[in-house]
Amino acid sequence: MGNVSYRTEYDSMGEIAVPTEALYGAQTQRAVQNFSFSGRVMPSVFIQRLALIKAASALANQSIGSLSNDKTSAIVKHALRIAEGEFMEQFPVDVFQTGSGTSTNMNMNEVLAALAGEGVHPNDDVNQSQSSNDVIPTCIQVSVALELERSLIPAIRRIQDSATRQGITLASVVKTGRTHLMDALPVTFQQELDTWAFQFGECADRLEGMMARLRALPLGGTAVGTGVNCHPDFPARAIAEISRLTNSDFFMAENKMSRMATQDVSVECSAGLRSLAIVLMKVSNDLRWMASGPLAGLSEIELEPLQPGSSIMPGKVNPVVPEAVCMIAAEVIGSDVTVGVAGQSGNFQLNVMLPLIADKLLTNTALCARACDALGDTIIGFKVNKTTIEHSLRRNPMLVTALNSRIGYEAAAAIAKKAYSEGRSIIDVAEEETGFSRSELAVLLDPAKLTHPEKTD
Repeated sequence: MGNVSYRTEYDSMGEIAVPTEALYGAQTQRAVQNFSFSGRVMPSVFIQRLALIKAASALANQSIGSLSNDKTSAIVKHALRIAEGEFMEQFPVDVFQTGSGTSTNMNMNEVLAALAGEGVHPNDDVNQSQSSNDVIPTCIQVSVALELERSLIPAIRRIQDSATRQGITLASVVKTGRTHLMDALPVTFQQELDTWAFQFGECADRLEGMMARLRALPLGGTAVGTGVNCHPDFPARAIAEISRLTNSDFFMAENKMSRMATQDVSVECSAGLRSLAIVLMKVSNDLRWMASGPLAGLSEIELEPLQPGSSIMPGKVNPVVPEAVCMIAAEVIGSDVTVGVAGQSGNFQLNVMLPLIADKLLTNTALCARACDALGDTIIGFKVNKTTIEHSLRRNPMLVTALNSRIGYEAAAAIAKKAYSEGRSIIDVAEEETGFSRSELAVLLDPAKLTHPEKTD
Protein backbone atom coordinates (compact mmCIF):
# COMPACT_ATOMS: atom_id res chain seq x y z
CA MET A 1 0.00 0.00 0.00
CA GLY A 2 3.06 2.26 -0.28
CA ASN A 3 3.44 5.25 2.02
CA VAL A 4 -0.30 5.90 2.25
CA SER A 5 -1.76 5.27 5.69
CA TYR A 6 -5.12 3.56 6.03
CA ARG A 7 -7.94 3.25 8.52
CA THR A 8 -10.46 0.44 8.77
CA GLU A 9 -14.05 1.17 7.82
CA TYR A 10 -17.08 -1.12 7.87
CA ASP A 11 -20.22 -1.53 5.81
CA SER A 12 -22.77 -4.31 5.32
CA MET A 13 -20.16 -6.38 3.46
CA GLY A 14 -17.57 -6.18 6.23
CA GLU A 15 -14.37 -4.23 6.76
CA ILE A 16 -12.21 -2.46 4.21
CA ALA A 17 -9.08 -0.27 4.34
CA VAL A 18 -9.72 3.37 3.44
CA PRO A 19 -7.01 6.06 3.10
CA THR A 20 -6.74 7.92 6.39
CA GLU A 21 -7.02 11.32 4.74
CA ALA A 22 -10.15 10.40 2.78
CA LEU A 23 -13.45 11.90 3.88
CA TYR A 24 -15.36 9.11 2.17
CA GLY A 25 -15.98 5.69 3.66
CA ALA A 26 -16.31 2.00 2.88
CA GLN A 27 -18.77 2.10 -0.01
CA THR A 28 -16.81 4.70 -1.92
CA GLN A 29 -13.58 2.77 -1.36
CA ARG A 30 -15.15 -0.40 -2.74
CA ALA A 31 -16.22 1.59 -5.82
CA VAL A 32 -12.69 2.96 -6.28
CA GLN A 33 -11.32 -0.59 -6.19
CA ASN A 34 -14.04 -2.11 -8.35
CA PHE A 35 -14.21 0.52 -11.06
CA SER A 36 -10.67 1.45 -12.08
CA PHE A 37 -11.60 1.64 -15.75
CA SER A 38 -10.88 5.11 -17.10
CA GLY A 39 -9.68 7.48 -14.42
CA ARG A 40 -12.49 9.75 -15.64
CA VAL A 41 -14.57 10.92 -12.70
CA MET A 42 -18.05 12.42 -12.78
CA PRO A 43 -18.17 16.02 -14.06
CA SER A 44 -17.56 18.52 -11.28
CA VAL A 45 -20.78 20.34 -12.11
CA PHE A 46 -22.69 17.10 -11.48
CA ILE A 47 -21.04 16.68 -8.07
CA GLN A 48 -21.80 20.30 -7.19
CA ARG A 49 -25.47 19.97 -8.12
CA LEU A 50 -25.71 16.67 -6.26
CA ALA A 51 -24.51 18.51 -3.16
CA LEU A 52 -27.27 21.09 -3.63
CA ILE A 53 -29.84 18.30 -3.84
CA LYS A 54 -28.52 16.91 -0.55
CA ALA A 55 -28.79 20.36 1.05
CA ALA A 56 -32.34 20.73 -0.24
CA SER A 57 -33.24 17.26 1.01
CA ALA A 58 -31.87 17.99 4.49
CA LEU A 59 -33.89 21.21 4.68
CA ALA A 60 -37.02 19.36 3.56
CA ASN A 61 -36.50 16.65 6.17
CA GLN A 62 -35.96 19.31 8.83
CA SER A 63 -39.21 21.02 7.86
CA ILE A 64 -41.16 17.79 8.34
CA GLY A 65 -39.50 17.17 11.68
CA SER A 66 -37.53 14.07 10.71
CA LEU A 67 -34.04 15.61 10.87
CA SER A 68 -32.73 17.62 13.80
CA ASN A 69 -31.74 21.26 13.47
CA ASP A 70 -28.11 20.51 14.34
CA LYS A 71 -27.76 17.74 11.77
CA THR A 72 -29.54 19.79 9.13
CA SER A 73 -27.33 22.79 9.75
CA ALA A 74 -24.17 20.71 9.51
CA ILE A 75 -25.23 18.87 6.34
CA VAL A 76 -26.39 22.04 4.59
CA LYS A 77 -23.29 24.01 5.55
CA HIS A 78 -20.91 21.48 4.03
CA ALA A 79 -23.14 20.64 1.07
CA LEU A 80 -23.01 24.30 0.08
CA ARG A 81 -19.22 24.25 0.35
CA ILE A 82 -19.10 21.32 -2.07
CA ALA A 83 -21.58 23.12 -4.31
CA GLU A 84 -19.06 25.98 -4.48
CA GLY A 85 -16.35 23.59 -5.70
CA GLU A 86 -14.58 22.56 -2.49
CA PHE A 87 -13.50 18.96 -1.79
CA MET A 88 -13.63 17.83 -5.43
CA GLU A 89 -10.70 15.48 -4.76
CA GLN A 90 -12.99 13.53 -2.43
CA PHE A 91 -15.09 12.26 -5.35
CA PRO A 92 -12.84 9.71 -7.09
CA VAL A 93 -15.45 7.28 -8.43
CA ASP A 94 -15.08 6.41 -12.13
CA VAL A 95 -17.81 7.31 -14.61
CA PHE A 96 -17.96 3.62 -15.51
CA GLN A 97 -19.50 2.35 -12.30
CA THR A 98 -22.76 0.85 -11.14
CA GLY A 99 -25.39 1.95 -13.66
CA SER A 100 -27.66 3.60 -11.08
CA GLY A 101 -24.89 5.90 -9.90
CA THR A 102 -25.23 4.45 -6.40
CA SER A 103 -21.48 4.69 -5.86
CA THR A 104 -21.49 8.44 -6.56
CA ASN A 105 -24.57 8.97 -4.41
CA MET A 106 -22.95 7.09 -1.51
CA ASN A 107 -19.69 8.94 -2.11
CA MET A 108 -21.60 12.19 -1.50
CA ASN A 109 -23.47 10.76 1.48
CA GLU A 110 -20.24 9.57 3.11
CA VAL A 111 -18.33 12.79 2.52
CA LEU A 112 -21.15 14.92 3.89
CA ALA A 113 -21.56 12.67 6.93
CA ALA A 114 -17.82 12.94 7.64
CA LEU A 115 -17.83 16.72 7.26
CA ALA A 116 -21.01 17.13 9.30
CA GLY A 117 -19.43 15.31 12.23
CA GLU A 118 -20.09 12.55 14.69
CA GLY A 119 -23.66 11.29 14.84
CA VAL A 120 -24.55 12.09 11.20
CA HIS A 121 -25.16 8.86 9.28
CA PRO A 122 -24.65 8.75 5.49
CA ASN A 123 -27.76 6.63 4.87
CA ASP A 124 -30.10 7.44 7.74
CA ASP A 125 -29.52 11.20 7.74
CA VAL A 126 -27.89 12.47 4.52
CA ASN A 127 -29.85 10.02 2.31
CA GLN A 128 -33.10 10.22 4.28
CA SER A 129 -36.25 9.90 2.10
CA GLN A 130 -34.02 9.28 -0.93
CA SER A 131 -32.63 6.50 -3.09
CA SER A 132 -29.84 6.62 -5.66
CA ASN A 133 -32.54 5.63 -8.13
CA ASP A 134 -34.38 8.94 -7.80
CA VAL A 135 -31.51 11.19 -6.71
CA ILE A 136 -29.18 10.50 -9.66
CA PRO A 137 -31.87 11.03 -12.36
CA THR A 138 -32.90 14.19 -10.50
CA CYS A 139 -29.30 15.38 -10.49
CA ILE A 140 -28.93 14.72 -14.23
CA GLN A 141 -32.00 16.83 -14.95
CA VAL A 142 -31.11 19.66 -12.57
CA SER A 143 -27.51 19.81 -13.79
CA VAL A 144 -28.35 19.77 -17.48
CA ALA A 145 -31.25 22.22 -17.13
CA LEU A 146 -29.05 24.74 -15.32
CA GLU A 147 -26.18 24.36 -17.83
CA LEU A 148 -28.56 24.86 -20.73
CA GLU A 149 -30.23 27.84 -19.08
CA ARG A 150 -27.09 29.60 -17.91
CA SER A 151 -24.44 28.58 -20.40
CA LEU A 152 -25.40 26.94 -23.66
CA ILE A 153 -28.62 28.69 -24.69
CA PRO A 154 -27.09 32.15 -24.04
CA ALA A 155 -24.02 31.08 -26.06
CA ILE A 156 -26.25 30.02 -28.96
CA ARG A 157 -28.06 33.35 -28.83
CA ARG A 158 -24.68 35.13 -28.89
CA ILE A 159 -23.51 33.36 -32.04
CA GLN A 160 -26.91 33.98 -33.59
CA ASP A 161 -26.44 37.67 -32.85
CA SER A 162 -22.88 37.64 -34.23
CA ALA A 163 -24.07 36.20 -37.54
CA THR A 164 -26.91 38.73 -37.71
CA ARG A 165 -24.63 41.71 -36.96
CA GLN A 166 -21.98 40.63 -39.46
CA GLY A 167 -24.72 40.14 -42.04
CA ILE A 168 -25.94 43.69 -41.56
CA THR A 169 -22.45 45.07 -42.24
CA LEU A 170 -22.26 43.04 -45.46
CA ALA A 171 -25.82 43.58 -46.69
CA SER A 172 -24.71 45.15 -49.98
CA VAL A 173 -21.99 42.62 -50.83
CA VAL A 174 -23.14 40.18 -53.50
CA LYS A 175 -21.29 36.89 -54.01
CA THR A 176 -21.58 33.73 -56.05
CA GLY A 177 -24.00 31.25 -54.55
CA ARG A 178 -23.09 27.57 -54.69
CA THR A 179 -25.02 24.33 -54.87
CA HIS A 180 -23.21 20.97 -55.11
CA LEU A 181 -20.07 23.10 -54.57
CA MET A 182 -20.68 24.45 -58.08
CA ASP A 183 -21.41 28.04 -59.13
CA ALA A 184 -25.08 28.94 -58.74
CA LEU A 185 -27.17 32.11 -58.68
CA PRO A 186 -25.83 35.02 -56.62
CA VAL A 187 -26.69 35.70 -53.00
CA THR A 188 -25.70 38.45 -50.60
CA PHE A 189 -23.45 37.84 -47.64
CA GLN A 190 -26.32 38.96 -45.46
CA GLN A 191 -28.58 36.26 -46.86
CA GLU A 192 -25.92 33.65 -46.16
CA LEU A 193 -25.24 34.92 -42.64
CA ASP A 194 -28.94 35.35 -41.86
CA THR A 195 -29.39 31.70 -42.75
CA TRP A 196 -26.76 30.73 -40.21
CA ALA A 197 -28.40 32.99 -37.63
CA PHE A 198 -31.78 31.38 -38.29
CA GLN A 199 -30.30 27.91 -37.87
CA PHE A 200 -28.76 28.84 -34.54
CA GLY A 201 -32.02 30.42 -33.42
CA GLU A 202 -33.88 27.19 -34.12
CA CYS A 203 -31.25 25.24 -32.16
CA ALA A 204 -31.89 27.45 -29.12
CA ASP A 205 -35.63 27.13 -29.64
CA ARG A 206 -35.40 23.33 -29.65
CA LEU A 207 -33.53 23.26 -26.37
CA GLU A 208 -35.84 25.81 -24.77
CA GLY A 209 -38.82 23.75 -25.92
CA MET A 210 -37.75 20.74 -23.86
CA MET A 211 -36.87 22.63 -20.67
CA ALA A 212 -40.24 21.96 -19.04
CA ARG A 213 -39.65 18.22 -19.34
CA LEU A 214 -36.15 18.57 -17.87
CA ARG A 215 -37.54 20.52 -14.92
CA ALA A 216 -40.00 17.75 -13.96
CA LEU A 217 -38.07 15.88 -11.25
CA PRO A 218 -38.57 12.34 -9.90
CA LEU A 219 -37.24 13.09 -6.42
CA GLY A 220 -39.33 11.19 -3.88
CA GLY A 221 -39.76 8.14 -6.08
CA THR A 222 -37.05 6.35 -4.03
CA ALA A 223 -36.27 2.83 -5.24
CA VAL A 224 -38.82 2.06 -7.97
CA GLY A 225 -40.91 5.23 -8.24
CA THR A 226 -43.50 4.32 -5.59
CA GLY A 227 -41.95 6.44 -2.82
CA VAL A 228 -41.36 3.76 -0.18
CA ASN A 229 -39.56 5.18 2.92
CA CYS A 230 -40.25 8.72 1.75
CA HIS A 231 -42.37 11.12 3.81
CA PRO A 232 -45.33 12.23 1.65
CA ASP A 233 -44.43 15.90 2.10
CA PHE A 234 -40.75 15.41 1.25
CA PRO A 235 -40.80 15.60 -2.57
CA ALA A 236 -42.61 18.92 -2.87
CA ARG A 237 -40.58 20.53 -0.08
CA ALA A 238 -37.24 19.24 -1.36
CA ILE A 239 -37.95 20.37 -4.92
CA ALA A 240 -39.02 23.79 -3.64
CA GLU A 241 -35.66 24.03 -1.87
CA ILE A 242 -33.82 22.97 -5.04
CA SER A 243 -35.60 25.78 -6.88
CA ARG A 244 -34.65 28.26 -4.17
CA LEU A 245 -31.02 27.16 -3.94
CA THR A 246 -30.52 27.22 -7.71
CA ASN A 247 -32.68 30.30 -8.34
CA SER A 248 -34.45 28.32 -11.03
CA ASP A 249 -37.86 26.67 -11.35
CA PHE A 250 -38.26 22.93 -10.85
CA PHE A 251 -41.36 20.90 -10.08
CA MET A 252 -42.45 17.37 -9.32
CA ALA A 253 -42.73 14.94 -12.22
CA GLU A 254 -46.28 13.85 -12.93
CA ASN A 255 -45.02 10.29 -13.23
CA LYS A 256 -41.84 9.71 -11.26
CA MET A 257 -41.35 6.23 -12.70
CA SER A 258 -41.07 7.75 -16.17
CA ARG A 259 -37.97 9.70 -15.10
CA MET A 260 -36.39 6.69 -13.37
CA ALA A 261 -37.23 3.74 -15.62
CA THR A 262 -36.30 5.72 -18.73
CA GLN A 263 -34.05 8.54 -19.79
CA ASP A 264 -36.29 9.84 -22.57
CA VAL A 265 -35.71 13.47 -21.65
CA SER A 266 -31.94 12.93 -21.74
CA VAL A 267 -32.21 11.34 -25.18
CA GLU A 268 -34.25 14.34 -26.32
CA CYS A 269 -31.65 16.72 -24.93
CA SER A 270 -28.84 14.82 -26.62
CA ALA A 271 -30.69 15.07 -29.92
CA GLY A 272 -30.85 18.83 -29.44
CA LEU A 273 -27.11 18.95 -28.85
CA ARG A 274 -26.55 16.82 -31.95
CA SER A 275 -28.66 19.22 -34.04
CA LEU A 276 -26.56 22.11 -32.77
CA ALA A 277 -23.36 20.21 -33.52
CA ILE A 278 -24.51 19.64 -37.10
CA VAL A 279 -25.17 23.37 -37.56
CA LEU A 280 -21.78 24.21 -36.03
CA MET A 281 -20.07 21.83 -38.45
CA LYS A 282 -21.98 23.19 -41.45
CA VAL A 283 -21.10 26.80 -40.63
CA SER A 284 -17.48 25.89 -39.84
CA ASN A 285 -17.08 24.12 -43.16
CA ASP A 286 -18.67 27.05 -45.02
CA LEU A 287 -16.12 29.35 -43.38
CA ARG A 288 -13.27 26.99 -44.28
CA TRP A 289 -14.32 26.86 -47.93
CA MET A 290 -14.88 30.60 -48.15
CA ALA A 291 -11.45 31.28 -46.65
CA SER A 292 -9.63 28.65 -48.72
CA GLY A 293 -6.63 29.93 -50.62
CA PRO A 294 -5.25 32.49 -50.53
CA LEU A 295 -4.48 31.96 -54.23
CA ALA A 296 -5.73 28.54 -55.30
CA GLY A 297 -8.97 28.47 -53.26
CA LEU A 298 -12.16 30.53 -53.14
CA SER A 299 -10.50 33.27 -51.08
CA GLU A 300 -13.80 35.07 -50.54
CA ILE A 301 -12.97 35.96 -46.95
CA GLU A 302 -9.97 36.24 -44.67
CA LEU A 303 -10.23 34.80 -41.17
CA GLU A 304 -8.36 36.45 -38.36
CA PRO A 305 -4.85 34.90 -38.28
CA LEU A 306 -4.38 33.22 -34.90
CA GLN A 307 -1.23 31.11 -35.16
CA PRO A 308 1.33 29.77 -37.66
CA GLY A 309 -0.25 27.01 -39.67
CA SER A 310 2.68 24.80 -40.56
CA SER A 311 5.89 23.48 -39.07
CA ILE A 312 7.49 23.41 -42.53
CA MET A 313 5.72 25.97 -44.75
CA PRO A 314 6.54 29.53 -43.64
CA GLY A 315 3.69 32.01 -43.70
CA LYS A 316 0.91 29.44 -43.88
CA VAL A 317 -2.15 30.28 -41.79
CA ASN A 318 -4.98 27.81 -41.28
CA PRO A 319 -8.67 28.09 -40.24
CA VAL A 320 -7.89 26.63 -36.83
CA VAL A 321 -11.07 27.59 -34.94
CA PRO A 322 -13.47 26.16 -37.54
CA GLU A 323 -11.36 22.99 -37.58
CA ALA A 324 -11.51 22.70 -33.79
CA VAL A 325 -15.26 23.31 -33.81
CA CYS A 326 -15.70 20.57 -36.43
CA MET A 327 -13.92 18.16 -34.09
CA ILE A 328 -16.17 19.21 -31.21
CA ALA A 329 -19.17 18.64 -33.46
CA ALA A 330 -17.91 15.16 -34.36
CA GLU A 331 -17.48 14.38 -30.66
CA VAL A 332 -21.01 15.54 -29.84
CA ILE A 333 -22.56 13.66 -32.76
CA GLY A 334 -20.78 10.48 -31.68
CA SER A 335 -21.82 11.00 -28.07
CA ASP A 336 -25.44 11.24 -29.18
CA VAL A 337 -25.18 7.63 -30.34
CA THR A 338 -23.83 6.73 -26.89
CA VAL A 339 -26.70 8.49 -25.13
CA GLY A 340 -29.19 6.81 -27.47
CA VAL A 341 -27.83 3.37 -26.63
CA ALA A 342 -27.74 4.29 -22.94
CA GLY A 343 -31.33 5.49 -23.14
CA GLN A 344 -32.37 2.02 -24.33
CA SER A 345 -30.94 0.53 -21.14
CA GLY A 346 -33.99 1.15 -19.01
CA ASN A 347 -34.89 -2.28 -17.72
CA PHE A 348 -38.26 -2.36 -15.97
CA GLN A 349 -38.08 0.34 -13.25
CA LEU A 350 -34.57 1.72 -13.70
CA ASN A 351 -32.18 2.90 -16.38
CA VAL A 352 -28.74 1.48 -15.64
CA MET A 353 -26.46 3.80 -17.60
CA LEU A 354 -27.11 6.98 -15.63
CA PRO A 355 -23.48 8.00 -14.92
CA LEU A 356 -22.55 7.71 -18.60
CA ILE A 357 -25.58 9.77 -19.65
CA ALA A 358 -24.71 12.46 -17.10
CA ASP A 359 -21.10 12.57 -18.26
CA LYS A 360 -21.97 12.83 -21.96
CA LEU A 361 -24.70 15.45 -21.60
CA LEU A 362 -22.75 17.75 -19.30
CA THR A 363 -19.46 17.41 -21.18
CA ASN A 364 -21.12 18.07 -24.53
CA THR A 365 -23.16 20.99 -23.24
CA ALA A 366 -19.97 22.69 -22.06
CA LEU A 367 -18.15 21.89 -25.32
CA CYS A 368 -20.99 23.29 -27.43
CA ALA A 369 -21.13 26.51 -25.40
CA ARG A 370 -17.40 27.09 -25.87
CA ALA A 371 -17.63 26.21 -29.56
CA CYS A 372 -20.45 28.73 -30.08
CA ASP A 373 -18.45 31.52 -28.48
CA ALA A 374 -15.26 30.72 -30.40
CA LEU A 375 -17.03 30.40 -33.74
CA GLY A 376 -19.06 33.54 -33.05
CA ASP A 377 -15.81 35.48 -32.69
CA THR A 378 -14.63 33.99 -36.00
CA ILE A 379 -17.83 35.06 -37.76
CA ILE A 380 -17.77 38.60 -36.47
CA GLY A 381 -14.05 38.91 -37.21
CA PHE A 382 -13.69 37.79 -40.81
CA LYS A 383 -12.96 40.26 -43.62
CA VAL A 384 -14.33 40.09 -47.16
CA ASN A 385 -12.09 40.00 -50.23
CA LYS A 386 -14.33 42.14 -52.42
CA THR A 387 -12.02 42.10 -55.44
CA THR A 388 -12.00 38.31 -55.60
CA ILE A 389 -15.75 38.12 -55.10
CA GLU A 390 -16.55 40.65 -57.81
CA HIS A 391 -14.19 38.99 -60.30
CA SER A 392 -15.81 35.58 -59.78
CA LEU A 393 -19.29 37.06 -59.87
CA ARG A 394 -18.80 38.75 -63.26
CA ARG A 395 -17.68 35.44 -64.78
CA ASN A 396 -20.38 33.31 -63.16
CA PRO A 397 -22.11 31.48 -66.05
CA MET A 398 -25.21 30.91 -63.90
CA LEU A 399 -26.18 34.57 -64.28
CA VAL A 400 -27.63 33.49 -67.61
CA THR A 401 -30.53 31.93 -65.67
CA ALA A 402 -32.07 35.40 -65.67
CA LEU A 403 -32.53 35.11 -69.47
CA ASN A 404 -34.51 31.86 -69.37
CA SER A 405 -37.89 33.57 -69.64
CA ARG A 406 -36.68 35.70 -72.57
CA ILE A 407 -34.73 33.24 -74.76
CA GLY A 408 -35.52 29.81 -73.31
CA TYR A 409 -33.47 27.30 -71.35
CA GLU A 410 -31.59 25.78 -74.29
CA ALA A 411 -30.42 29.11 -75.73
CA ALA A 412 -29.40 30.29 -72.26
CA ALA A 413 -27.46 27.06 -71.68
CA ALA A 414 -25.57 27.60 -74.95
CA ILE A 415 -24.54 31.09 -73.83
CA ALA A 416 -23.36 29.76 -70.46
CA LYS A 417 -21.26 27.04 -72.09
CA LYS A 418 -19.70 29.43 -74.57
CA ALA A 419 -18.87 31.99 -71.88
CA TYR A 420 -17.29 29.33 -69.69
CA SER A 421 -15.30 27.67 -72.49
CA GLU A 422 -13.96 30.98 -73.79
CA GLY A 423 -13.33 32.47 -70.37
CA ARG A 424 -15.55 35.44 -71.10
CA SER A 425 -18.27 37.22 -69.17
CA ILE A 426 -21.92 36.28 -69.65
CA ILE A 427 -22.89 39.80 -70.65
CA ASP A 428 -20.34 39.86 -73.50
CA VAL A 429 -21.53 36.56 -74.99
CA ALA A 430 -25.21 37.36 -74.42
CA GLU A 431 -24.81 40.64 -76.28
CA GLU A 432 -23.51 38.71 -79.27
CA GLU A 433 -26.05 35.89 -79.15
CA THR A 434 -29.33 37.57 -78.19
CA GLY A 435 -29.47 40.94 -79.92
CA PHE A 436 -30.39 42.60 -76.63
CA SER A 437 -28.67 45.91 -75.96
CA ARG A 438 -25.88 45.93 -73.43
CA SER A 439 -27.80 48.34 -71.21
CA GLU A 440 -30.82 46.01 -71.21
CA LEU A 441 -28.60 43.02 -70.44
CA ALA A 442 -26.90 44.95 -67.64
CA VAL A 443 -30.29 45.30 -65.96
CA LEU A 444 -31.34 41.70 -66.61
CA LEU A 445 -28.04 40.24 -65.43
CA ASP A 446 -27.47 42.55 -62.47
CA PRO A 447 -26.35 40.16 -59.68
CA ALA A 448 -27.80 42.37 -56.96
CA LYS A 449 -31.25 42.22 -58.56
CA LEU A 450 -31.00 38.44 -58.81
CA THR A 451 -30.52 38.20 -55.04
CA HIS A 452 -33.96 39.82 -54.52
CA PRO A 453 -35.99 38.94 -57.64
CA GLU A 454 -39.22 39.94 -55.90
CA LYS A 455 -38.15 43.58 -55.76
CA THR A 456 -38.95 45.90 -58.66
CA ASP A 457 -37.85 49.47 -59.35
